Amino acid sequence: MRRRHLLSVLSLGAALAVTGCKPEEVIATPDIPTAGIRFINAVPDSAGAFGLDFRFVDLVENSSAFRIPFRNNIVTASGVPASTEIQFKPAQAGSRRVAIFLNDSLQSLASVKLRDTTITLTAGKLYTAILWGNARGGANAMQLRIIEETVADPGANVAVRVINTTTDPVDVRHYLATGTAPANPTWAAVPGRSVSSYVTMPPSTAAARYRFNIRAAGGITNLIATDPTGLPGQPAFSTAGPAGKLDIQPVPGLDVAGSAVSLIIFPPSVAGAPRVPQTAAFQVPAASFAWDRRPPNCPTGAQCTYQ
Repeated sequence: MRRRHLLSVLSLGAALAVTGCKPEEVIATPDIPTAGIRFINAVPDSAGAFGLDFRFVDLVENSSAFRIPFRNNIVTASGVPASTEIQFKPAQAGSRRVAIFLNDSLQSLASVKLRDTTITLTAGKLYTAILWGNARGGANAMQLRIIEETVADPGANVAVRVINTTTDPVDVRHYLATGTAPANPTWAAVPGRSVSSYVTMPPSTAAARYRFNIRAAGGITNLIATDPTGLPGQPAFSTAGPAGKLDIQPVPGLDVAGSAVSLIIFPPSVAGAPRVPQTAAFQVPAASFAWDRRPPNCPTGAQCTYQ
């Protein structure tokens, strides 16, 4: 009797397990329309201990735009750009509420909100959000600018522009590292807190990379002591396999046809501003680079097989 009772219980459990499973049931995962957005912190007078938090506060959504320091730039590990700092990240399309906070371990500071506004994102498009100017107000009051990135395909060339986040106009000259800066600027008198048009140029090479000379508009003195070298990138290549086939996709940069790159000019920190870097490097303007358009995965005429 005992054994019969145990078998009955097991049979009942198996029956429940079978009836509880519905292998034919399909759970649909919604295809959420998304856009790409990146944030640039060009505020020289205010920050938490770790920079600023840029957060969408209308929806629960993964956000990597936190702890963005003043003068954020592309971070690399062993030459490979990491997924932090100036990178386009997905955000649900539509009318979105975004708030900007100080990032700090002190609650009294971390709760300080610098900006609270609504922006509109269109699915499939890329946007750059630049916070520039002084948070403490005055003639150079802080502003948030949203740029919809519509970069034309430069084809066999690369496209380069200047984002001037300082308050004063600048002249920028580009030249190969094997030569010298030309007399005439490539981008003349780019106004303060503005974005220039793109200029196309042939891709650079490892033997001759582009440098960028930055001066006050009409001036002869360099704003940045050493002319920075542009973001090189990495063309598609193969580590093994049949000749002519590629298994490593390209990284955008000035060495890679089809890329678009921004030269971002940052102002110095405001002297004495609390929690803003005050080291020697931050007492003068600085420059960094970010890509705006990725090159095609498969160059024209190549037989591409990615694994």
